[in-house]
Amino acid sequence: MSRDEFEVFAGVDLGGTKIAAVVAGKGGRILSEGVIPTQAEEGPEQAVRRTSKLLNELCQAHRQKLRAIGIGLPGLIDGDAGKILFLPNLLVSRRDFPISAAFVEEGGRPVFLMNDARIAALGEFTYGSGQAGEDMLFVTVGTGIGGGLVLDGRLRLGAFGAAGEIGHHTILPDGPPCSCGANGCLETLVSGPALARAGSALMMQGLAPRLSELAQGDPAKVTATLMASAALCGYQAVAAAIESAAKYLGIGIANAVSVTAVRRVVIGGGLSSLGEMLLEPVRRELLRRVRMFPAEFVTIRISALGEKCGALGGVALAAQQFDSNANPEFARTDQALA
Repeated sequence: MSRDEFEVFAGVDLGGTKIAAVVAGKGGRILSEGVIPTQAEEGPEQAVRRTSKLLNELCQAHRQKLRAIGIGLPGLIDGDAGKILFLPNLLVSRRDFPISAAFVEEGGRPVFLMNDARIAALGEFTYGSGQAGEDMLFVTVGTGIGGGLVLDGRLRLGAFGAAGEIGHHTILPDGPPCSCGANGCLETLVSGPALARAGSALMMQGLAPRLSELAQGDPAKVTATLMASAALCGYQAVAAAIESAAKYLGIGIANAVSVTAVRRVVIGGGLSSLGEMLLEPVRRELLRRVRMFPAEFVTIRISALGEKCGALGGVALAAQQFDSNANPEFARTDQALA
């Protein structure tokens, strides 16, 4: 057994509805995994306790000592202080809550924090389709939209660990209000909730009978998955709504590609399950809008790690930071990660 097999790390993807965790070796081989509901209404302390309990249960089957934990959170994190700054889509958030210290107190292990999209990008780059070493833009499309940017073989984080935050750049100057406080952000036009709102409107106008059937007549039950099913049944209004959202995503990605000149774009998150319904309009917009260099050399694909991207990114973060810190307590987010 190699040394890496003895080095065991945990990765946690702490989302608005569920908490996914894995325990894995340094090379990314998953030893155990589990998912629990977030129950965000109970507050951050309970989320920490329940996550720590889950990790303890996942580690019980292994003799190896858990070295460190990497955690992805959907918002702005002060990793140096181990605190939550701003989590727009997660009720568990509380400004200045010392989440790293709370995890250390529960488990006594080093804890490292990063935004969930950036940590997913790290997971994809380390263990997934990014292993070829090319520069990469990772875009996660789900409840919100986030991104991560790999340049010259490193995940670039920038100030506040916010580099690559594609979901909150303006697409429509006077567009819908966003949870971040701005208007017309990409996230307001493409995310799961945005697509569900579009589908609900079609259903209430009587333009999507199959969608109404799938949602049992309740507009509140409309999801992107149900919309995809209706579109595949030939309902053009629903297909057009998905294509419109995908077009906006393509515009946002084209903007990011024009600025960064990456040659690989990877899309993850719940809406990546739409597959070619999402990818084809994105590719079309990319070719239409990126004109300063040959956009046909830019590849766009779905994440190779799927829903495990974030948790495995936590493993990668924990392993890298543990190796580079003799006795760490909190993560640094203002540095580039190899």
